[in-house]
Amino acid sequence: MTETRAYHHGDLRRALLAAALEAIEEVGPAALSLRDLARRAGVSHAAPAHHFGDKAGLLTALAAQGFDLLAQKLIDADDVLEAGVAYVDFAVTHRAYFEVMFRPELYRADDAELIAARERSGAALRSGVATLPTGGAPGDTDRDALVAWSIAHGFATLWLAGALPERVGDNPRKAAREVLRRLAT
Repeated sequence: MTETRAYHHGDLRRALLAAALEAIEEVGPAALSLRDLARRAGVSHAAPAHHFGDKAGLLTALAAQGFDLLAQKLIDADDVLEAGVAYVDFAVTHRAYFEVMFRPELYRADDAELIAARERSGAALRSGVATLPTGGAPGDTDRDALVAWSIAHGFATLWLAGALPERVGDNPRKAAREVLRRLAT
């Protein structure tokens, strides 16, 4: 039986999270059901509740994973421009995570693992922003990080919604680089 095999291999939690990502891609995070998730993973309907407690627990785990993945993408970027492009790329290629991460009403925002993951992604962004030229004036890294995040997040959200004009093209990384270049100069 699938449930027994997955459990004994120690990957049932991962299988449930993968099934949740697939379901979110299809129906969105608000419509996700633990019963459907169990069906997709080939386990009993009680398995998701055993691992996550409830839907909020599952979405909390997904949000924490998403923030950790985003942090790594930002850390791997060469500079603040590429960090912004990486942010947009993350939103486009990991849409299910992105849709959960910025919907705190769906998960437990006070979860320690989630807070730590969110802080890691914020620290990665602030680290990249600290390299921006300040024109001789002392920099305000927190303010600049908020500006950079707002621009990258706004662009990503507009891209995902299909709300950008056709002239930006069909390559989100290229389009984001052109827009975000204004921030880095």
